[in-house]
Amino acid sequence: MAWSDSERRVVAVLGPTNTGKTHLAVERMLGHATGMIGFPLRLLARENYDRVVRLKGRGQVALITGEERILPARPRWYVCTVESMPMDREVDFLAVDEVQMAADADRGHVFTDRLLHARGREETMFLGAETIRPLLRRLVPEAAVESRPRFSKLTYAGPRKLTRLPRRSAVVAFSAAEVYEIAELMRRQRGGAAVVLGALSPRARNAQVGMYQAGEVDHLVATDAIGMGLNMDIHHVAFARLNKFDGRVMRRLSASELGQIAGRAGRYMRDGTFGTTDAVGALDPDLVEAIEGHRFEPLRRLAWRNADLDFASLPGLLASLEEAPPDPALWRKTDAEDHLSLIALARRAEVAARARDPAALRLLWEVAQVPDFRKILSDTHIGLLARLYGHLSGPGGRLPADWVAGQVARIDRMDGDIDTLTGRIAHIRSWTYISHRGDWLDDAAHWQERALAIEDRLSDALHERLTQRFVDRRTAVLVRRMDEDEKLIGAVRENGEVLVEGEHVGRLDGFRFLPDASAEGEDARAILTAARRSLRDEILRRVAALEGAPDRTFGLRGDGRITWRGAVIARLAPGE
Repeated sequence: MAWSDSERRVVAVLGPTNTGKTHLAVERMLGHATGMIGFPLRLLARENYDRVVRLKGRGQVALITGEERILPARPRWYVCTVESMPMDREVDFLAVDEVQMAADADRGHVFTDRLLHARGREETMFLGAETIRPLLRRLVPEAAVESRPRFSKLTYAGPRKLTRLPRRSAVVAFSAAEVYEIAELMRRQRGGAAVVLGALSPRARNAQVGMYQAGEVDHLVATDAIGMGLNMDIHHVAFARLNKFDGRVMRRLSASELGQIAGRAGRYMRDGTFGTTDAVGALDPDLVEAIEGHRFEPLRRLAWRNADLDFASLPGLLASLEEAPPDPALWRKTDAEDHLSLIALARRAEVAARARDPAALRLLWEVAQVPDFRKILSDTHIGLLARLYGHLSGPGGRLPADWVAGQVARIDRMDGDIDTLTGRIAHIRSWTYISHRGDWLDDAAHWQERALAIEDRLSDALHERLTQRFVDRRTAVLVRRMDEDEKLIGAVRENGEVLVEGEHVGRLDGFRFLPDASAEGEDARAILTAARRSLRDEILRRVAALEGAPDRTFGLRGDGRITWRGAVIARLAPGE
């Protein structure tokens, strides 16, 4: 049965974070025979795929992202990243999450394309922030717009010192260097912090978040990557900076961007707070009012790129990518990574010589879309794309297995520091993307497994390095328990080893506590404080035992030191 435009229901559900929009969309999708939903992040797609699988079974659900594809024989529901939504497949229900990202300078044109062209046969749902309402009404006039209020209250708490932030706080900075600097300070003062950066692989990010969620550390230090992502138990968000370099210029974050991040505090019915570090100072009262009330300036224009491309010739393809937008509310995206890659490839004579018919041009455009997860679009990446195209446009039309093996083997190393491992993860993610082009490889499944296994090992190594550098588990445990003002559980083994909350903190030699020699700074102070609290009962017990001890348990050394049970407890000194 064909559906007329009047029979297709289009609805936009708008509101701040923590309003249940995504939950609503997934429920609506599962109420239809078939459906598809697009998320802004691979992580979110995976989280919601797992949720739908638990409800409906693995054979009913497909997962499609740039780096991961799980395709059962006859799936009813598709969970995807927005870029990977199979737009040639018709479904009864279709949804796109975080549609306000249509204004994003990097990826906005993809979201705009879905707003304008992606529809379900029976129902379409767009989820996003109120800031997109005026443009949505203009560009999608058939949409019925609904508002949803936030479940919990968000309140400004003012500036605080980093070392005075409450438990379950997230500190937000806008560069890896700043995140590392803050995390180092939190390690020294509070025992450590989990670290979340956009450059982390989903596995490494999940491991860091899992450490925070499990209470192993009480603080999270992150970039604005936490603005969208997995739900976390964050009570307070503290901004360590209010401006960022967006790839072009250093600029101040807008009120809506700050609100998106601050909104991570408080989930479901639990209220949250936001503020700044003392280095930033107090926020402007008007800005505070906007964030607390979720009232932000509406978006003025959305990013757009022509999707009706001309594959008759290479100049025609390039020209079609530069076509002007059809509405003044749209601005033409001119510097997308795939577009810049295509321009760079077209300048290579050996590439241009092969790209002379529609099939060859479509292949070239597909190759140009292989992402550079290092985000630097270097000559190295363009060189890789050129070699990919050379192999794929050659007689065999496939990537040689020995060449792929050599490329992948160079990345399969677990040595190096945090930055080195992060770079390798970015590199293997490009190969994971390539491996999911089933028509490019003879044994695609093998290379998918190989690339994913390497990414997993690199991610585990990165998580280990991050934890080694930014977490002192002993200090974290002791500081947390002392902050809770609860009685510390201490124990003294027969050999004198002292454990507090299961952590080795030193030795008790008679009545003298000897702290662990490896402890320094805040760790040493935490150990001494914890030992004093937890050893009080043990010292009293030893005093009582000393008072009733038989003479044979005492000794006098030649230097005048008195021992009890072999431990020095006093010394004789000349009187006046």
